[in-house]
Amino acid sequence: MDKPELAGDDRHHLERVLRLRPGDALTAGDGAGRWRPCRFGDVIEPAGAVVSVAAPSVEVAVGFAVLKGGRSEQIVQKLTELGVDRIVPFLAERSVVRWDGARAGRQLERWRRVAREALMQCRRLWLPQVEPVRAFGDLDLSGAALAVPGGRALAGGENFVLVGPEGGWAAGELAAVPAHVGLGPNVLRSETAAVAAAAILGARRSGHLPAVGDGTG
Repeated sequence: MDKPELAGDDRHHLERVLRLRPGDALTAGDGAGRWRPCRFGDVIEPAGAVVSVAAPSVEVAVGFAVLKGGRSEQIVQKLTELGVDRIVPFLAERSVVRWDGARAGRQLERWRRVAREALMQCRRLWLPQVEPVRAFGDLDLSGAALAVPGGRALAGGENFVLVGPEGGWAAGELAAVPAHVGLGPNVLRSETAAVAAAAILGARRSGHLPAVGDGTG
């Protein structure tokens, strides 16, 4: 943070899309809770002290079964905007997508770039961890809850929600995680369910989601 530098793509975005000119103000961050005011130019000039912001005291995580097309990228983007700390893509038994190691590696690189771009857009200070794609059976399911139609409400302390594929969860997957939670009264598309889970977890953590029946709202 002493000498902020821009990657080529970032400079192009600031100059060509946001139309910044030399001397214009901008904020530089490191994705690990630190930021400082700066001025744009050939060299990024610090214009104030470094500010450090602690990470959230409670980590929230959302896992999603990888979807075909660009929908997985959209999920990563929206989960980043909504403040998810850990993004866990996986392959479920009924997943349509089947990738080899090379394809999975390329997708992971792409998702991490999408997360970084989303972080800058929403002015978030902490870059989420986007984990490599694993089979459902290889996930660490400690504290996890499965999103299912008709499931119960999220309980206190449940901060890791897994969203299944288009074809739904297989019987063995349902049995592997006894906590089954609902995300609303309707049957949601997989990508919508992932965003809904992130919104609920984030709003609950920040205090923006009131308790049911407390008379607010």
